[in-house]
Amino acid sequence: MRWENSRMLAKVYTCALLGLEGILVEVEVDTANGNPFFAMVGLPDTAVQEARERVRAAIKNSGGYFPGNKRVVVNLAPADVRKEGPAYDLPIAVGILVSASDGAYGDLSDAIFLGELSLDGSLRHSDGVLPMVSVAKGHGIRRIFVPAMDAKEAALVEGVSVYPVATLRELEAHLAGRHPIAPIKRDLTLLQKNHEEDSRYDFSLIKGQEHAKRALEIAAAGGHNVFMSGPPGSGKTLLARTMVTLLPPMTIDEALEVTKIYSVSGLLPSDTPLVIQRPFRSPHHSISSAGLVGGGRFPRPGEISLAHRGVLFLDELPEFGQQMLDQLRQPLEDDRTLVLSRASGSVKYPANFILVGAMNPCPCGYLGDSQKACVCPPARIQNYQKRLSGPLLDRIDIHIEVPRVEYEKLADTRLGEPSARMRERVARAREIQLKRFDSYRPSANEESKTPRRLFTNSEMGAGEVRVFCKTDTAAESLLKAATRQMALSARAYHRILKLARTIADLSGSEAIQAAHIAEAIQYRRKEQV
Repeated sequence: MRWENSRMLAKVYTCALLGLEGILVEVEVDTANGNPFFAMVGLPDTAVQEARERVRAAIKNSGGYFPGNKRVVVNLAPADVRKEGPAYDLPIAVGILVSASDGAYGDLSDAIFLGELSLDGSLRHSDGVLPMVSVAKGHGIRRIFVPAMDAKEAALVEGVSVYPVATLRELEAHLAGRHPIAPIKRDLTLLQKNHEEDSRYDFSLIKGQEHAKRALEIAAAGGHNVFMSGPPGSGKTLLARTMVTLLPPMTIDEALEVTKIYSVSGLLPSDTPLVIQRPFRSPHHSISSAGLVGGGRFPRPGEISLAHRGVLFLDELPEFGQQMLDQLRQPLEDDRTLVLSRASGSVKYPANFILVGAMNPCPCGYLGDSQKACVCPPARIQNYQKRLSGPLLDRIDIHIEVPRVEYEKLADTRLGEPSARMRERVARAREIQLKRFDSYRPSANEESKTPRRLFTNSEMGAGEVRVFCKTDTAAESLLKAATRQMALSARAYHRILKLARTIADLSGSEAIQAAHIAEAIQYRRKEQV
């Protein structure tokens, strides 16, 4: 048998994303004598296929050697995982350079390469850098080469050395040992920035609506979902937009979670490596199902996941499609995740948000208004209200009416209680919840699997409700009577207890008292009263 000695095989590593998770991808480059040919295999999409021309031009314009007179085959392994996006440009280019270097670049088994190439050899911004670096670290990779503009984002992951690469020529000089690139240091000041507020939104500027303000404070303290109904101009949108000012600053872990989602979605600006503000998402009711829930040929996060650890505001809730509203039911369950299933597989995105829904009481908006009469026929009102299913509304803990604001309150020049003071109470209540959940260790007969980490009362399941929602005698009697008179379902019963637990935490009470149960019952739907 005759062996050829005119071929060279090179291997470098990069990453592929499946949702927010990922896998290590081995880029194999084989060059051999024969008719000029450049093939790419391993389930590459169109953007990856087009990398052939970008890589060819980038190498030549950087002064490197491209084996244009040979057969070049690039394999992206594992071959059964779809590869998408232009971030494979840099590892393919490095693999081609390594195949022609005769070992001049040393051992690259502990390094990954991420980035899109311009035709002149410079590197462009790439989406999903943070989750990909996290995946690489989990596989023992310690050297990360990314575009210079993405280096601060990549450096948020501890335990790896991140090298900011501006051009392919610069990277080649580093690998060859001629001009080393200094790794970027982790910028800890990004994690210590103060909570910045928009001065346009503060509860002190909202006139009246004290009942709604109280309800939103409870919702922020316990992570409960809210539904508001009232005539046009009563302040529903302003209340929802201002609610985010009640939420305490995100922890480092929460900020990293949110940043990963925005990085994968391509919504993370190159000058903002870390999302530190709580998200507030307010999609229009004309949004598509894929835009709200997520999806597409290659699933991407939707507004539901982009609101993770923040607020999702759906105004004119009945105007959203029935199918889209029903899809909200999954992330509103206790696990707070969203699973997108496709023929190629399933991806899971986090979706732990506070839902704030708002609607007019009828199509014209003035049903029950004190100053303007409703002109809608009864049948039209009924059809309008039936667009919201009972199972969806039953997953919302707080239902409030937002009436018209009277002139005397609008003309009052005094300021109300500021958001900062309300946020202090919310933060204290959340600290109580965190301490309570951190000390909780379910017994073997209570929980057979590893317990999930809880942050707020709304995330409790039936087992946690049984442990943490202890009531005194008066509260138990009141809840028993309410369950019978209102015909509460098991879900409604548990949600009242969780809401009462939050009200008790705001008041600093260890046990749930009758007053807490009574206030929680007030926030149930009127149809159940």
